[in-house]
Amino acid sequence: MNALQHFAETPWAAALGWAVLHSLWQGALISALLALTLFVFRSPRLRYAAAGAAMLAMLAAFVFTIAELMPAPMRNAHRFPVSSFASWKIPLIDAAASSWPPNLADVAPWLAPLWLTGVWLFCLRRLASWIWLQRLRTHGVFQAPEHWQQQLSRLVTKLQLSRPVRLLESCLTEVPGVLGHFRPLILMPVGLLSGLPAAQIETILIHELIHIRRHDYIVNVMQRLAESLLFYHPATWWISKVMRIEREHCCDDTVVTITGNALDYAELLATLEQNRFSGREPAIAVTGGHLMNRIQRLLHPTQSNCTWAPLLAAAIFLATAGIDAAALHSNPETSAAAAQAQTDAANPPLSRYERWLNQDVLYIIDDTERTAFVSLPTDAERDHFIEQFWERRNPTPGSSQNAFKEEHYRRIAYSDQHFRTHSGTAGWRTDRGHMYIVFGPPDELEFHPKSPQNSFATENWLYHHLEAIGDNENITFVDRSNNGDFRVVNFLDHKSSGEIRFAPTTPPQTSNDPSKPVRAGINGVGVPTCLYCPAPSHNKNGHTGVVVLKIVVGLDGQAENISKVSGADELVAIAIETVKAWRFQPAKDSGGQPVSTEVPIEVTFRSFN
Repeated sequence: MNALQHFAETPWAAALGWAVLHSLWQGALISALLALTLFVFRSPRLRYAAAGAAMLAMLAAFVFTIAELMPAPMRNAHRFPVSSFASWKIPLIDAAASSWPPNLADVAPWLAPLWLTGVWLFCLRRLASWIWLQRLRTHGVFQAPEHWQQQLSRLVTKLQLSRPVRLLESCLTEVPGVLGHFRPLILMPVGLLSGLPAAQIETILIHELIHIRRHDYIVNVMQRLAESLLFYHPATWWISKVMRIEREHCCDDTVVTITGNALDYAELLATLEQNRFSGREPAIAVTGGHLMNRIQRLLHPTQSNCTWAPLLAAAIFLATAGIDAAALHSNPETSAAAAQAQTDAANPPLSRYERWLNQDVLYIIDDTERTAFVSLPTDAERDHFIEQFWERRNPTPGSSQNAFKEEHYRRIAYSDQHFRTHSGTAGWRTDRGHMYIVFGPPDELEFHPKSPQNSFATENWLYHHLEAIGDNENITFVDRSNNGDFRVVNFLDHKSSGEIRFAPTTPPQTSNDPSKPVRAGINGVGVPTCLYCPAPSHNKNGHTGVVVLKIVVGLDGQAENISKVSGADELVAIAIETVKAWRFQPAKDSGGQPVSTEVPIEVTFRSFN
């Protein structure tokens, strides 16, 4: 069970599960389009091609969805110089955002092992069928009479087949059929060659040779593979059924064109049906498809038999519509969009300039530029400032193409698409989005899912070189909330030269008085989550050293009772001033209730000079 749970918690399982859910509405839509095509066209060739295209479309949609959802390592995009004033600024995030209602996002990863199990079972079934078919080549077979061998050679030449075809009689088959694609073999039941008129035997051979000329055997193999991969979808089996029916119709029409006698061919099909007692037959058999419909179609070619297609497709569409709606409603992107819509409704919309300042360039604008922009009195001056802002960062000044600006907005769009959390936090507001926007895609990425050895899922981003920071910089993100909200844990801010982390704790004696704060990590009390914790920004003299502070995180998420534990006096004041602006999500006790906690904080100041 641990291994299964471990797999279900990986992003690969989530991608597979969501691909299965998405394929429900994709297959329903494709089957509806196929039904419309079948209703309009009566040509077996067109109908067969449409059904084959529908099956390929379902497979392509499934594979494309998996590829889109898989967490592939991010590719290096066009790199531009990192601004020297890019700083670690995280907008305040609502602490309540970490609680989110369970939905299909919880169920989707568990669909992956179920899907894999089903695929393996169907593949094993196909393997057993293939072994049985291969056995037919060598067990209970006899050479056909020389006369029919010569007749087969003549028909092969007449139909312009390039591959040699063998003809054998078999004790294990009850109907004629074709085996193989590269070495095709026609099997005839023992006694059939001598029990039917020569004209009917020749018609059977023509039918099987047409299957070989059309490459129906290999198409049928691919069709069964698609059935194994999409076994759970009713549209798969309906489309496959349409393909088998129309395949036989195509062969029937060709046989009638060659022989010129539809009535005799219909009588032959009825005779062969009487000789069939078991449902097991070769991969491509002359009795395939709905035999009575085939006979009726041969005898009454003007009568339409496609009125059932829209009804069946509509039934398939309705059968999956409810699940489709639930899947779309519970899709992480859709749910996140709904959560964001609720957030937008609860807050007044930002003006164009507020959005530019507090979202678009939040991570790359420095304090001087921000102050200057806020002081501008007119929109014309603001527009001019924005224009000059981007021009100062243009790698090719004066050019109409600003690679820096284009790449910056591409990174914002990528972050919103890939780093949005299940709770609805926009991708650009997350720590991963922040790092991606400022530094671009990492050179190397490692993902470690939650497991018995790892309490939380983690991501490690390695940058071989970051301008003004250093070489081989590693950034680690941890998903402590288990809802996709990865928080950075070891980022070194290159503007302030300060590194901040929770200091190691030494268990003190805790008080039984609930009004007094308790030490985080003691008696089931967790550690507060840092929501807005910028690094210090006033270390102008470049002092180095470590400051350890003791703070109390209250129920309102603010730092209280800040006191020095150790550190140089010239750095303590900077650290205390910084911590006063921090905001936390309060820690919770073992019962899930927020509590006031005492937390030691370690601030490391370094110099890059």
